[in-house]
Amino acid sequence: MIFELKMPKMGESITEGTIINWLINEGDSFDEGDIILEVATDKVDNEVPAPAAGTLLEPKYQAKDVVKVGEVIAILEVSEEVKSTKKTDVIQNDSEASKKDKKQQKKKRSITSSTVEVSTSNSFSVNNTNTFFSPLIISIAKEHHISFEELARIPATGNEGRLRKSDVFNYIEDGRPYKFAQPVVQDPTAYRIPQLTFDKGKGKIVEMDRMRQMIADHMVYSKHTSPHVTAYVEADLTNMVNWRNENKVAFQEKYGEKLTFTPLFVEAVAKAVKDFPNINASVDGSNIIVKEDINIGMATALPSGNLIVPVVRNADTKDLKTLAENVNELAGKARENKLSGDDIKGSTFTISNVGTFGSVMGTPIINQPEVAILALGIIKKRAEVIETEKGDEIAIRSMMYLSLSFDHRVVDGFLGGSFVRRVADYLEQFDTNRKI
Repeated sequence: MIFELKMPKMGESITEGTIINWLINEGDSFDEGDIILEVATDKVDNEVPAPAAGTLLEPKYQAKDVVKVGEVIAILEVSEEVKSTKKTDVIQNDSEASKKDKKQQKKKRSITSSTVEVSTSNSFSVNNTNTFFSPLIISIAKEHHISFEELARIPATGNEGRLRKSDVFNYIEDGRPYKFAQPVVQDPTAYRIPQLTFDKGKGKIVEMDRMRQMIADHMVYSKHTSPHVTAYVEADLTNMVNWRNENKVAFQEKYGEKLTFTPLFVEAVAKAVKDFPNINASVDGSNIIVKEDINIGMATALPSGNLIVPVVRNADTKDLKTLAENVNELAGKARENKLSGDDIKGSTFTISNVGTFGSVMGTPIINQPEVAILALGIIKKRAEVIETEKGDEIAIRSMMYLSLSFDHRVVDGFLGGSFVRRVADYLEQFDTNRKI
């Protein structure tokens, strides 16, 4: 049957739209739901789907034509009766999103079915035929933090290899299997994509092993996903250092375990997490998952130089003896490359003792899907001004910097700053009369 495709209504105040581009030509066939053309308004770009399977007989307007809402924009021959005109409504009509992106969307984008032009800051490489991304697909990608490189790897089911909304959502539901895949460049000049080139110099070529590649991908993904902010505090650890030095021999004799600073750090962090449970969380779309368990990950170097994060589970429920046992066991397994899969799963908050390597402080990258990570600097003796009964005096104190990197999407400065300050308080207020 013959069907008149009309310019759809795209909002209460919208009276007309501009045709950006026809995605099929006269005489081409299409399936129900395939995007026939794209329409722009002063608020948002929209995609117009086919109401049923059929053929485009005659487009009434061309690209850049301005058409009033309700005007016939094309004559279609469809294979079945169109029961509801609601099928011709645009897919994307999020007024709130359009307000936020209005300035960006007013900038004209030149998008055709075979090329994509982007700025140098958004340049990308592709390794399959997906080179056309509609405004709707780009909007979905932004919402889910999917890069252009990752979009290009998603299997497409649309006409001529075109990526559809359902393809993207199916890919997300499958767990984004190509999230960390490495892009393969295929003649980037064919896509008219600006490419930056650098003189990388000459030297010995060292191929990344599989773990280093995974670490690299995970770090890039974390920086891409979470807007990182780092807060710093300084802590006076003199009391804790003196207590540990006085009791470490007796502790080992009694329990057969070395008493390092790490279990003391884990203990203080677990206490602070209980005080500020929202730091023990993950982000799931627009939801925040506050974890019930407090599992502290310890960033640990392997003999190969790679990094791994074994996990002290339910750290808030364990005494110092048990924490020391767990920490020493995990550290030993790491040195001997004997960590199991269960040893490195399930962390909810991570610490990184950068002081082990002599670093004063660090700006750690969040261990996804957590929302914060704490770096502990070197414990260093310094002359400090302290308050005594006699007034201000200069004394030699054991000082350490703590730096907390947190995900500013869900952790604000108050929570991040309060948490790292609380960790420092627990370390500073260490009970020197504590029994082992």
